[in-house]
Amino acid sequence: MILKTDQDFTTYRRAAKISLKILKNIVESVKPGILPLKLDDLTKKFCHEAHVRPAFLGVGRPDNPYQYATCISVNDTAVHGIPSPTEPLKIGDLVKIDFGLIYQNYYTDFCVTVGVKSISPQQEKLLQTAKKSVQSSIALAIPGNTTGDVGHNMHQVAREAGFDVLKQYTGHGIGHTLHDKPVIPAHGQPHQGEVFLPNMVVCLENQVVEKSDQVYQADDGWSVKTTDGGLVGMFEYMVVVKDQPEVLTPTFDWPLVI
Repeated sequence: MILKTDQDFTTYRRAAKISLKILKNIVESVKPGILPLKLDDLTKKFCHEAHVRPAFLGVGRPDNPYQYATCISVNDTAVHGIPSPTEPLKIGDLVKIDFGLIYQNYYTDFCVTVGVKSISPQQEKLLQTAKKSVQSSIALAIPGNTTGDVGHNMHQVAREAGFDVLKQYTGHGIGHTLHDKPVIPAHGQPHQGEVFLPNMVVCLENQVVEKSDQVYQADDGWSVKTTDGGLVGMFEYMVVVKDQPEVLTPTFDWPLVI
């Protein structure tokens, strides 16, 4: 989506502000022993109280629509993790919480990863790299640059730290639908791909993997896991493309361990 009016900007900033408040409340509820499904129930409650709709609820194939407000992907689950009703979080888990809402027909979508209570130096390095790979790419989301500029930077940051990125899942545009143009891979070549346009709203995201970049879909039809059990860190930011990009969901100062 390309924002065209002052009202577009005002409404989208309001949607993002509500999203940030809800996700922050969810992240602060992470603790050893809590079920991911409980976190999802809290998310639905917070959305109801804010008079907004969860963006993920009902998406997907008609025969297997997504039934949750969040994707909560733990450890080797890379993306699209169904919030578990049976496996409580434990100390040392890496928890990716992906969330979006719909406010006045504007969609939001962003993600953070947190460690539960205490994590190893290698886990911390993984999370710092995952965050840096996306955060450092925001400055490249300017008019005239390409998706390849952003993807190349993400991949380079991950590789320099000894990690890799998932190639099968991408960032994307967003607006009056959850997924819009352009498609933004976390790899690529500078000056290649689709061109960023002024005031385009995009979701820059990356899944940084500890080991192999090979994944498979679990039997639930949603959760995507690494084939070798390697851990995954994911961060996603909503950004308005400008000469000085505007970050709608600035979670930069949120803690990596909760």
